[in-house]
Amino acid sequence: MTIGDLSVGFLRGIVVVFGLLWGSFLNVVIYRVPRDMSVVRPASHCPACGKPIAGYHNVPVLSYVLLRGRAACCGAKMSPRYPLVELLGGALSFAIVEVVIRQLPLTEPLGRAAAIYGADFALCMGLTAAAFIDAEHMYLPDTINIGGAVLGVATASFRGLGLVESLASAAIGYGAIWLVGVLYKMIRGRAGAGLGDAKLLMLAGAWFGWRGVYFTLLAGSIQGTLFSTIIYLVRGKIQEPESVTAEREELEEAAAGGDVEAQEILDEDPVGKPPEAGFLRSAIPFGPFLIMAILEMLFAQRQITALIESVMGN
Repeated sequence: MTIGDLSVGFLRGIVVVFGLLWGSFLNVVIYRVPRDMSVVRPASHCPACGKPIAGYHNVPVLSYVLLRGRAACCGAKMSPRYPLVELLGGALSFAIVEVVIRQLPLTEPLGRAAAIYGADFALCMGLTAAAFIDAEHMYLPDTINIGGAVLGVATASFRGLGLVESLASAAIGYGAIWLVGVLYKMIRGRAGAGLGDAKLLMLAGAWFGWRGVYFTLLAGSIQGTLFSTIIYLVRGKIQEPESVTAEREELEEAAAGGDVEAQEILDEDPVGKPPEAGFLRSAIPFGPFLIMAILEMLFAQRQITALIESVMGN
C-alpha cells in the first residue's frame, strides 16, 4: 500500500485528532517534568484541588471552551496554555502531513511514510514541550534534547543525511554553544549559555546537518533579540520567569544551611545568580527561539538550505 492509496481528507482528519490528543498529553509533560513528577501516574488531576479529571472533561480544546476556562471540580481558573498546546499539537501534525508527507512520491510505501511522519511528529511534540518548560523554568530536559538527537541520528536517512554527517554536525552544534559558555565565564566570571541550549543545538545538527546548526543559531539569535527588544520597549524591562526566582531563593536558603549541592548549582547554573540590570544583561530563556528555528528548518528545509548555499556561494 502506498500513500497515494489514502484519502487526503481522511488522512488530514486522523492526524489532526491525533495531534490534539498528544497535545493534551504534552500539558501533563509541561507541568510535571520540571517538578520531577511521573508523567504516567497519577492519572490527570486538577492542579488546584487534586481531584481526578473525568474523561469527558478532558477532551482537547472542547472541554476548555465548554467549561469556560475553569475546572469542573472546583471552578479554579485554567491556564490558556492548555488549549494552546493542544491546538499546536493538531496544527503541527497537520503541517507535517501537508509539508513533508504529501511532498513524497505517491508511490512511497505507506510504512516508510508513516515512519517519517512518526519521527517528525515526535520531534515537534518534544520541542513544543521543551519550549514551554524553558519559557517558564529556563530549563531544557535532557530526555528531550538527548533523546531527540538520538532520534535524529537514527532517522538521518529520511532527510538525505549520512550517519557520519549527522553525528559530526551534532558534535559541532554542542561544541559551538559549549565554547561560547566557556569563553563567557572566563570573561564575565559567571555562567552564560546553559548546556541545555548546547544540547538543543546538538539536536539541530543531528537532524539537519551543519546547515541546521548554522540556521538554528543564527535565526534563533535574531528572533530572540527581536522578541527581547519588543518586550523591553513595551515594559521597560525584561523580567525572568517567577518560577526561576522562586527556585533560586530555595537554593540560596538550602545553600545557607550547608547544602553543598545547592551551592554548586548556584555557582554553575546560568540562572544561579539574579540577572544584572540593563537590556543586554537581561536573562531570557533562549531555548524557545532555538526551537522556533528548528521547526522552521523542518518545514522549510529545502528553501533554507538553498538560501544558505546561495549566500555561501555554493
